[in-house]
Amino acid sequence: MTLTNWAGNVVFTPERYVRADRVEQVQELVAGAPRVRVLGSGHSFSEVAATDGLLLSLEDLPLSVDVDTATSSARVTASARFAHVMPALHAAGLALHNTGSLPHISVAGAAATGTHGSGTGNPCLAAGVIGIELIGPDGELRTLDTGDQDFHGSVIAMGLAGVVTALTLKAQPTFDVRQYVYDDLPLDALIADFDEIMGSAYSVSAFTHWRRPVIDMLWRKQLASAPEPPAGYFGAALADSPRHPIVGMPTQNATQQLGVPGPWHERLPHFRFEFTPSRGDEVQSEYLLPVEQAGAALAAVHAVSAQFADALQVAEIRTIAGDDLWLSPCYGRTTVALHFTWVDDMSKVTPALAALEGALSNFDARPHWGKVFGLGRDRIRALYPRLADFEELVHRTDPAGKFTNEFTARYLDLRN
Repeated sequence: MTLTNWAGNVVFTPERYVRADRVEQVQELVAGAPRVRVLGSGHSFSEVAATDGLLLSLEDLPLSVDVDTATSSARVTASARFAHVMPALHAAGLALHNTGSLPHISVAGAAATGTHGSGTGNPCLAAGVIGIELIGPDGELRTLDTGDQDFHGSVIAMGLAGVVTALTLKAQPTFDVRQYVYDDLPLDALIADFDEIMGSAYSVSAFTHWRRPVIDMLWRKQLASAPEPPAGYFGAALADSPRHPIVGMPTQNATQQLGVPGPWHERLPHFRFEFTPSRGDEVQSEYLLPVEQAGAALAAVHAVSAQFADALQVAEIRTIAGDDLWLSPCYGRTTVALHFTWVDDMSKVTPALAALEGALSNFDARPHWGKVFGLGRDRIRALYPRLADFEELVHRTDPAGKFTNEFTARYLDLRN
């Protein structure tokens, strides 16, 4: 069977594809297969899930979102997407610390690849995981929590620590958010006052097409209790109608703007769950670097923008708090993320990536594991201070390399 990811840029040709509907079935399949990978919601653009062995989908596992108000946590099965989890938490008076742009994605897949939202005080989504249930290469089910030796290497692990069947997420009291958009923020203003602008609300995103020295839109998602925003902000003007991140796309796909208050899960994502945000005809890349390098990196990217802008649909700039997860692109540092949504044409994307990565070569830019990038093995390995610890964990827990694939072996010292 031939499968593709959501965007269609990765083709899966596994020896066997199974949609498991019981944890016991997953255990049996894993124990009996020489090579295993798991397919989440398919929103990765890299070959992180590809395999020539057994490809498992866990979407048919019984869906469970078990909210515990006494401990402010929720146990969610690997079949859950954020759109399943968020309303259940809110109904119980709880919230996640953040969401990604899309509520459509798998919770387990987002954790495994280091997916994130925005906000200088908000770490990546995986940082909210406090418990993992996973199946090892022998088919045995085990549980890890934050006090276990292997925990910090097993959350963002690209499937290499085992097949995750459930996660426990920490929660906080629910809260309301108001979303405002500003048009035409001068790039010079963002560079000069980066920390102030990107830290001005609970979650802030800057969208640009890199075709002029202007940030096309600044999306500020502020707590509903925060003061009303000014009509002008660092030279940008408050939008008087809804916006979509890509100019010309239907604005009804985007979450409510214009300052209308609403619960966190209906404002922090950029897109509504009931709408498909795009047709999938795109390729994405993202580079995450220390926030201290933000201004210089933005200037460097702008200097080469003419070499990649024609391949670009839209770019997004976000900030994320640091964490202590070994393979996290945000490990140990407050981070700025430079995200690029390209046209679905690798003949244009490949030279665009070369120009962009050349501009970022003097910065400590870690690529997102679930996106497309061209950085080589040596460069990747130099960017992760806990890489050797992670490799030791995988060698110890999966000595035969059952959970590896060509993508992970390309960058990590693993048996494949």
